[in-house]
Amino acid sequence: MIDTPMQTIHIVERHFGREYMVMRKIIEIDEEKCNGCGQCVTSCDEGALAIVDGKAKVVNEVFCDGLGACIGDCPEDALRIIERDVPEFDEEAVRKHLVDRSAEECHSSHGDAEPCGCPSASPMLLRRPGPQASSIPSAEAVGMDSELVNWPVQWKLVQPASPFFKNADLLIAADCVPFALADFHQSFLKGKPLVIGCPKLDEQEAFQDKLSRLFKDATPRSVTVVIMEVPCCSGLIRMVQEAISKSGREVPLESHVIGIDGKR
Repeated sequence: MIDTPMQTIHIVERHFGREYMVMRKIIEIDEEKCNGCGQCVTSCDEGALAIVDGKAKVVNEVFCDGLGACIGDCPEDALRIIERDVPEFDEEAVRKHLVDRSAEECHSSHGDAEPCGCPSASPMLLRRPGPQASSIPSAEAVGMDSELVNWPVQWKLVQPASPFFKNADLLIAADCVPFALADFHQSFLKGKPLVIGCPKLDEQEAFQDKLSRLFKDATPRSVTVVIMEVPCCSGLIRMVQEAISKSGREVPLESHVIGIDGKR
């Protein structure tokens, strides 16, 4: 007789748009420790977490099942399970959320409603780094294979602990460079894992913190920075220099400037 009224209350509260609060387990994030690496986001099958302004956030408490699958993937020990009054975990809401999120990612990528899945947050090794990645001479521009060795490449999505960064010759490029430089793959990308970003439009502090973590964890052999000739782009070199200093590592740095006409 006790369970039935409680269930009735739960249904009524949901129907009128109010959440029924219960004492249960849920994830808690220490923002001071969080470095925005995103590993917890990719390990959460319910899509309860997202990176917002460089920090992991719970996007909706009803999506978190409180089981803590994300905790083991946090390199900063920024996650823990606590108990407090929160809305009940809602499997139906999770299913709808995942479908809606997939559709939104697909629409953003393709501009229509075609079915797809977005792998942007899942690290992938596309080919082994190193000179052997391609045997095509640089002069053979027509039909040339891609030299991209890793995915994702956008700084917000890359994970510093990804194995392809370890002891590698790292390439950091302003995101306009590959569009301006016709032989970007052969001149700079070949054999190097890539990170891209915009020092003008992106959040510089979070960008620099991510790079610092990458230098500290991956200990790359060297780093090459390629920027555009526009004044705002020079900030990327400064950010990389400060990130290296903050990491406490000694990493040889080489930089190149590309003209907006595509010439070096």
